[in-house]
Amino acid sequence: MKKLSARRRHPLAAVVVLLFALAATGGLYAAFAPASKAQADTTAQSLTIEEGKKLYSVGCASCHGTGGQGSSDGPSLVGVGAAAVDFQVATGRMPAATSQGAQVPKKKNIYTQAQIDQLAAYIASLGAGPEVPTKAQYGPEGADIAKGGDLFRTNCAQCHNFTGKGGALTKGKFAPNLEGVDPKHIYEAMQTGPQNMPSFPDTTLSEKNKKDIIAYLNAVNSSDTENPGGLSLGGLGPVSEGLFAWIFGLGALVAVAVWVAARTAKAKRS
Repeated sequence: MKKLSARRRHPLAAVVVLLFALAATGGLYAAFAPASKAQADTTAQSLTIEEGKKLYSVGCASCHGTGGQGSSDGPSLVGVGAAAVDFQVATGRMPAATSQGAQVPKKKNIYTQAQIDQLAAYIASLGAGPEVPTKAQYGPEGADIAKGGDLFRTNCAQCHNFTGKGGALTKGKFAPNLEGVDPKHIYEAMQTGPQNMPSFPDTTLSEKNKKDIIAYLNAVNSSDTENPGGLSLGGLGPVSEGLFAWIFGLGALVAVAVWVAARTAKAKRS
């Protein structure tokens, strides 16, 4: 017993006990801290969804139904994803005006970005869908502008024209001008296919393809970009260019032919 007591009073005993206590504390923190953080994140997300539900009930439920199931005045929002909400609300297209035309136009939005994020979180909770893209997905870093031009002319120019200046569609509808549009919204439009536009999921246009297209539009619509072909004629493509050539080119030829004929007749009379 005396030997045991002597060992307990050893000068290093306190150090050993302290090291053991520190190790136990570290182990307990490692075991329980991640769970606490995950719980905090879950709680924050739940609060975001709850706030989004309140905003939805006030501004959206009258057309899209109390649970996003849709109605005769608006389509179902189940499964459209957060990206569709961010695009439609941030561009002011939603909420739509009471008297709608052939197409809902872009207008000043009435929500802050924080409120839009809350709405998007609530709609995303109703069913899986495209997520809001990050800047790394739509930013210009690593983009191939030439490839983007090829992809845009193949998939988009039929409606938006060759440099994204927009164009008319059937029955009063139109493809909007893409100049000055936020790159994030262009990406979201390709993801979700709003209104008359078809959707281009990653299986059709990859994330890299979308980045290339956005970089191309930014390049051709930049005020610093010089048009190597001279007068752009609005950037509307071969229709306007052909019309210009027909009217002015053929008109010039007709004028020259008339002048030559007049000179020839005058020479004969002389």
